[in-house]
Amino acid sequence: MNRKLTRRHVIAASAVAATGFVTPVRGAPPEAQKITPALVEAARKEGKLAWYTSVDLPVAEKIAKAFEAAYPGIPVKVERSGAERIFQRIGQEYQSKIYNCDVVNSSDAAHLIIWKRAGMLAPYVPEDVAQHFPAAHKDPDGMYASWRVTLSPIAYNTKLVKPEDAPKGFIDLLDPKWVGKIVKAHPGYSGTIMTATQQLSRDLGWAYFEKLAKQKIMQVQSAADPPKKLALGERSVMADGTEYVVSILKSRGEPIEPVYAVEGTPLVTGPSAIMARSINPNAARLFTAWSMTAQAQQMNVDVGALRSAHPQVKERPGRPKLADIKTLREDAAAVADQADAIKVRYTQIFKV
Repeated sequence: MNRKLTRRHVIAASAVAATGFVTPVRGAPPEAQKITPALVEAARKEGKLAWYTSVDLPVAEKIAKAFEAAYPGIPVKVERSGAERIFQRIGQEYQSKIYNCDVVNSSDAAHLIIWKRAGMLAPYVPEDVAQHFPAAHKDPDGMYASWRVTLSPIAYNTKLVKPEDAPKGFIDLLDPKWVGKIVKAHPGYSGTIMTATQQLSRDLGWAYFEKLAKQKIMQVQSAADPPKKLALGERSVMADGTEYVVSILKSRGEPIEPVYAVEGTPLVTGPSAIMARSINPNAARLFTAWSMTAQAQQMNVDVGALRSAHPQVKERPGRPKLADIKTLREDAAAVADQADAIKVRYTQIFKV
């Protein structure tokens, strides 16, 4: 088995591989860019795009098809995996001087901070980002912006758990009645879960996870997996997972219901960026600019059940607005610095 690179190794290897080829971090973001006929023509001449993303594959494929329909002649190659795996892959590719990725999207915002520190991102600010996105959802140097926003709620199977018996928060999951009935994802695979784990360990302490580990948890990888296990009836409750998959399954009539914890639900941004070594830079700019428009962001919500930082986007019917949900504070910089330690501590506690 190949040795996994830690974030420290990825930063060092990637920075060395990128030396002399990247655009340095700037003191101010570049000017906002519109989608112009010249950009579309240049993108069509390149004729392809590689998009690395951690969003659930069916959602990613629908987004890619929508872009291809809007701009024929520019096929999108979707490379989907867990955010942590994508991070490892890009680090290994850069170490080998392989630059396949044009646009990257991660459910772990810390990855974008690390790539920025290593000089691996190209500055680019789509017009919609400049005009509409809140400051909290765009990099001040114009290196990335929140392509998606989601939450990591608790959820339960409505056929196996009555509403009045469902947990109201994270501490409720420690009740003996949930022994052997909980599923959760892994921060070593999922960026969403890495972010959620950092927030919960900060606010509830690692002692919470030590107690949770005694509940005979079913451990899965992706944040998309716990909702699917609930829908199949393999477990009654999920301790974490991604809200958008819960919403999609619920809309299909699956027996699943989210719970927004009384302690606060982890908030997870999913930024996108253009790689500085992109071999299809014009296609990358076009895809990025298109993906941040109100129309494309609305499709993220309507089709992918994601949330958006774009203020012109409407929420899905029947789902509470983000402003009405108590959320935990996201701290991507802390995740960037603590991720390796979080993985080690989590593995020690859950023995996975």
